Amino acid sequence: MSLAQREGVSGVRGGSSGSEGGGLHRLAEVRKREGISRRTVARRLKTTVSAVKAMEESPDLLLSQLYAWQKALRVPIGELLGESDEGLAGPVLKRARMVRLMKTASAIFHWSRQKSIRRLAQMLMEQLVEMMPELAEVGPWPMRGRRRPLQPDDSNLPATYFASTRDQPNPKNP
Repeated sequence: MSLAQREGVSGVRGGSSGSEGGGLHRLAEVRKREGISRRTVARRLKTTVSAVKAMEESPDLLLSQLYAWQKALRVPIGELLGESDEGLAGPVLKRARMVRLMKTASAIFHWSRQKSIRRLAQMLMEQLVEMMPELAEVGPWPMRGRRRPLQPDDSNLPATYFASTRDQPNPKNP
């Protein structure tokens, strides 16, 4: 029994496993809908994958852990709390879809050898960044069996890929 349980005080009780009858946090569900792996969450939380799994299944979660998850998943705190029949809120669901679309466009751009396909993917990526500037930081889906590099290879990316607006000058073509 934890100190919080003995004192009658708790953080967030419940779990995504549902074994306690309707958990009060939805860490695993939101993580999956955002398209983020446990490994990525572990890196962002500076912990291990097994610790991330334990937190997802835990019926007793500290508020500090919940806020750390909110920061790691980049979603509103309300999305991590409670059971909801309607799923994620509209803006969060829209963002998750846009991130997946950007990951796909970026993967097409990086892995295609045809110039016409790369150009179409580049235009799509630029249009997505116009609609949602934070997508400029989103990279492609990882390749199977190979880790992504820690630093992006700027020579293979369009000039506007990491820019927050289209108005910034292209360093390759002044």
